[in-house]
Amino acid sequence: MNGMTAVPQQRMALGLTIVRVVVGIVFIAHGAQKLFGFGLSGITGGFTQMGVPLPTLSAPVVTFVELLGGIALVLGLFTRIAAILLAIDMLGAIVLVHFKNGFFLPTGYEYAFTLLFVMIAIAVGGPGEYAIDQRFVRRDVAPGV
Repeated sequence: MNGMTAVPQQRMALGLTIVRVVVGIVFIAHGAQKLFGFGLSGITGGFTQMGVPLPTLSAPVVTFVELLGGIALVLGLFTRIAAILLAIDMLGAIVLVHFKNGFFLPTGYEYAFTLLFVMIAIAVGGPGEYAIDQRFVRRDVAPGV
């Protein structure tokens, strides 16, 4: 990497890390709220009222995908897997709950839509240089290429 590209690449890596960590914190907060605030029985009841299929299965799955997926994003560990699972979570939230309410908040799908596409971007682009995942990535490319 030459000096002309090092600074922009470092900035891009830092920017990606900031997005990944902040969105991870958001997912941790939502998963923790479901688990410790509402409890799995409360989330199951809410999912039942909202018509979410298989609420006794989907409530704990969504709760732990958000909590553990958020932790994975913050750490940059199993990042692509976490991002894919969280994207599926957001797609489900849009299709099953929010879409019928239109685009805009407070009940619309704009927030879940934004998170969906941030997760797709992270799944496609990877965790960035400042992630635990980078410790395990093979580097077959010659230096300077």
